[in-house]
Amino acid sequence: MKKTPTLLIWTLPVVCGVLFVAIWYAVRHFSGLQSWILPTPGEVIEAAWREHDRLMRAAGNTMIGALAGFLLAGSLGFVTALLLGVSRGLRAGLYPWLLVLQMTPVIVLTPIIVLWAGPGLPGIITVTWLISFFPIVANMTQGLLSTDMNHVALFRMANASRLQEMLLLRVPSAMPYYLAGLRIAATLAPIGAIFGEYMVGNSAGGSGGLGFMVYVYNTRIMIPALFATALTSCLLGFIFVAAVSLLNWAVLHKWHDSYERDDH
Repeated sequence: MKKTPTLLIWTLPVVCGVLFVAIWYAVRHFSGLQSWILPTPGEVIEAAWREHDRLMRAAGNTMIGALAGFLLAGSLGFVTALLLGVSRGLRAGLYPWLLVLQMTPVIVLTPIIVLWAGPGLPGIITVTWLISFFPIVANMTQGLLSTDMNHVALFRMANASRLQEMLLLRVPSAMPYYLAGLRIAATLAPIGAIFGEYMVGNSAGGSGGLGFMVYVYNTRIMIPALFATALTSCLLGFIFVAAVSLLNWAVLHKWHDSYERDDH
């Protein structure tokens, strides 16, 4: 299979973006909708520039909660997956309850989060952790269980201990899965933080994040600014994903097949 040209890889997203903006303008033009219902991309950019001071401050506050919740999910997810991977009994006993936690709507848990963790940043971090935690555990656990059995047999023939097998074989083998889970969590963390700010956050001391700005712009019917808040959230998500992609490259590019093959 021929390798996709680099120029084409960079050009296609631009072409799709231009096509999307053109369709957006066409819908606005032919539908006759007002800007408070469907602002044009130009009006969104104008609102973003007009509100950029408040949006940047809010994005900084949101990043704190998103980063803290993401790091907590990444570390606890790694440890939890190790426990699930090392023991079939633990996996059978705990994994269904992790599914229950994942399937419980966070909006139902927010009153409990406020009572237990408190409003503001602790509650925001807890919400972000809840939303980001399961993809990391699921991917890492699958990676631990997907280790090449020929390699496992070789370790056992060499009388390696269970700890050596886990740390020297299964964990390195599962790293692509773990990093894939981190990439999914990186897209969810800003969303979780904004949702947490909307539900359990506060703006004491001028520390409101993007979730608070969503509430403000929505109540004031500042729809272009509301779209600008969504755009800022997307940019924040891209920063998280780019950071994880850089980590992915640093960990895998010297040895993993995904960076050595030329057929993708």
